[in-house]
Amino acid sequence: MTINTLSRRFLAPATEAFQALFAQPELASENETLFSELQARLQYALEQFLHPQGISPFLLVKAPEEKEYLQLLTQTIDTLRDNDGSAVTGVSYQVNGSKVSMTPAQSLDDNFASNSPVIFADWVEAEQLFGCVRQFNGEISLQPGLVHQANGGILILSLRTLMAQPLLWMRLKNQVMQQRFDWLTFDDARPLPVSIPSMPLTLKVVLMGDRDSLADLQEMEPELAETSLYSEFEDNLQIADEETLKQWCQWVWSVAREKSLPGLTPDAWPLLMQEGARDTGDQEIMPLCPLWIARQLREAAPFTESDRIDAEQLKTMLMQRQWREGFLAERMQDEILLEQILIETEGECIGQINALSVIDFPGHPRPFGEPSRISCVVHVGDGEFIDVERKAELGGNLHAKGMMLMQAFLMAELDLDQQLPFSASLTFEQSYSEVDGDSASMAELCALISALANVPINQSIAMTGSVDQFGRAQPIGGLNEKIEGFFAICAQRGLTGKQGVIIPSANVRHLSLATEVQEAVEAGEFSIWAIDDIGDALPLLTQLNWDGEGQTLLQTIQERIAQATQQEPRYRYPWPLRWLNRSQSN
Repeated sequence: MTINTLSRRFLAPATEAFQALFAQPELASENETLFSELQARLQYALEQFLHPQGISPFLLVKAPEEKEYLQLLTQTIDTLRDNDGSAVTGVSYQVNGSKVSMTPAQSLDDNFASNSPVIFADWVEAEQLFGCVRQFNGEISLQPGLVHQANGGILILSLRTLMAQPLLWMRLKNQVMQQRFDWLTFDDARPLPVSIPSMPLTLKVVLMGDRDSLADLQEMEPELAETSLYSEFEDNLQIADEETLKQWCQWVWSVAREKSLPGLTPDAWPLLMQEGARDTGDQEIMPLCPLWIARQLREAAPFTESDRIDAEQLKTMLMQRQWREGFLAERMQDEILLEQILIETEGECIGQINALSVIDFPGHPRPFGEPSRISCVVHVGDGEFIDVERKAELGGNLHAKGMMLMQAFLMAELDLDQQLPFSASLTFEQSYSEVDGDSASMAELCALISALANVPINQSIAMTGSVDQFGRAQPIGGLNEKIEGFFAICAQRGLTGKQGVIIPSANVRHLSLATEVQEAVEAGEFSIWAIDDIGDALPLLTQLNWDGEGQTLLQTIQERIAQATQQEPRYRYPWPLRWLNRSQSN
């Protein structure tokens, strides 16, 4: 049995040992090798891509299709390329009446000349990408597009824009592969007014997209996707030691400089790390997303008049953000406090337990947690386990899987020679929408055991975690929101020191709780227990062990089963068939 009562030091990332690092002035200095240190895989892919004998003219990069990422990739490629801008690529088109001629470009003043630049675009239309032929008052002019401007260099595009316009993608792919730009009209009903010579094209293309966009490309162009170079922008960093933490701090400073935002004072770094752990869901992983970092600094900037944000200012910003976005969560809490949603936080009940759920409404900026009441009733029957959510078509496949795993564990532990003489019905009370996920299967199992043993559960405790067929607790997501949702109800009703939450031990590293929860745990007003299996949870909930010496829950259930199977046969039939009981006794 392993029950760990967590102290405050487990509830957020450990930062005490790094205070000297946060005070180092060199954190704010520029580090020219920082990108290669944090994005080593992407850096290597770019070096391969830029090699004169490159594997493919296409590079696929998995990254958010946002302007900040496109700019970052553009800057990185610029630093990696050996290009002083003096080389001239492209052509010069001369229009004489209805005749267009072409000569190699001699200088950048030529109309279709370029110096092999790196150009990016987050959205393109046909004319913007390929240029166009204009005719006005009988005069013809040629307008260059991004393809011409990036000739000899690199063009970085959002993959989403090309997948939304397949004809653009097909034309771009053919031009890059054939190394030739052919002037075509965008309207099949109206041909070009003049014949225009094709232009030599030397172009490499970086396509940046999320996982869905890359999947669409792979389905549309399986061969190209297979032969193209591929890499990813790693959006988080594993903090393995002080050196990697220093790199992350320098990355935050680089984003602050890029966006002209204030940096952090030494005492503010622990709070930013705590918020970063909430974003990644792990105490030892920090986000590298420039959008996320810029948002924290930008929202905190109005609270300071200097070029530094201190801990109190950052804390104020986070509290204001939570209040600004908290209307929906507060209304849901009000429903519980007004007893419109029934959640007990004290006393004992048989077959009832507080599970923890995460609510994620479409259009709402952040998920929030709230407790859910799971109840189980047991009656004499044929051993059927009724999942009310599934029967009512409100339960998803993952929830159904969790229910089946829970039942498998219980039946294996009981080791019966015959059918269980009880039937059970399990449900999420006051649930009016679909329930999915297996994060409540541990709580459901405890409610079922309580009902079978006729032993009450402590309602001051909530729990979360999934269970496998061997009764082991498995980690789940949304942990911080779940704990804070139950804590908020307990705090408003009054903390007694007996309330708390049971979580799987594997989830401890994911904790990054709000300051008020940490303070309540430190003061002994609220508890968080980490368990390894169902045998650890039941003593906390029922004051009885699942198995072992003395009176146990398993023994209690077995005795109740034996008592039910030894009853007179007449009690086994409903009253319309009682004559069968009499015939058996004769």
